[in-house]
Amino acid sequence: MPKPDFLSDHRRQWLDCCYVYPVISRRSRGLSVGVNLNIDKRCNFACRYCQINRRLKREAFAVDIDVLEAELRAVLSSAADGTIWDEERFGATPEKFRRINDIAFSGDGEPTTVENFPQAVAAAAHVKAELGLDEVQIVIITNATRLGSETFATALEILRENNGHIWAKLDAGTDDYFQRVNRPHPPMTLDAICGNITHVARDYPVIIQTLWMLIDNRPPTRGEISAYIDRLNAITAAGGQIEAVHLHTIARPPAMADVAMLPNDQLDKIAQAVATGTNLPTHPFYGKPTQPQG
Repeated sequence: MPKPDFLSDHRRQWLDCCYVYPVISRRSRGLSVGVNLNIDKRCNFACRYCQINRRLKREAFAVDIDVLEAELRAVLSSAADGTIWDEERFGATPEKFRRINDIAFSGDGEPTTVENFPQAVAAAAHVKAELGLDEVQIVIITNATRLGSETFATALEILRENNGHIWAKLDAGTDDYFQRVNRPHPPMTLDAICGNITHVARDYPVIIQTLWMLIDNRPPTRGEISAYIDRLNAITAAGGQIEAVHLHTIARPPAMADVAMLPNDQLDKIAQAVATGTNLPTHPFYGKPTQPQG
């Protein structure tokens, strides 16, 4: 079933903003204010399913916290006073979706690798408090490579006090599949990723976010799904708190031509296996047909 039009526009651009982009989110059933700290499209993963072509070299782009804060103030104020719904882009949004759900750090790369990432999170917390938006969440969507860093520990203290949430990527059960799908650089193992997630989740609950796909028209094997379930169980057995598991598939045209959306029925089967094998709340989020870009 195709998405309603008001859920289809996920452009990472709003007016003349550099970092901030509001979208209507199917997951949050409301307005999600995206924050793209990676304007230079730099990332320490080169995921096969990503729409960004990581083979292109780009110059570093420093994040201006003052500009970021001003942009957050502009979009959150517009959403809070209702003027954003007068824009053509958001005019068809149903009343029940006309609510601010979150500020989500998610863009063209891994946000936690940015040097002043804690200052960016602090800016979001400051504007949120200034506008009296206490119920609005701050969501960090991360590939988990930096969860054990001092930089992230600093940001975590801000998240604790400001309705913060961590969505950690875990796209594999075996290291071979992890290397094939996520292609980390510098090199990193799946054991290290799971260790980082466990480290944070012992102290602060996380949501696991996973993307499954077809590679060369083949879905992940039963063995891969079984190993993935074992990884989740190992995290919880070690004291990690997992709020839920979000299972996705490709929803935007990927940069690589050998990957494609996993059909809904196959994603449902994986979700059922994960829910049964872990006893964790598990939610599938379906994609839509896409054509790979060259």
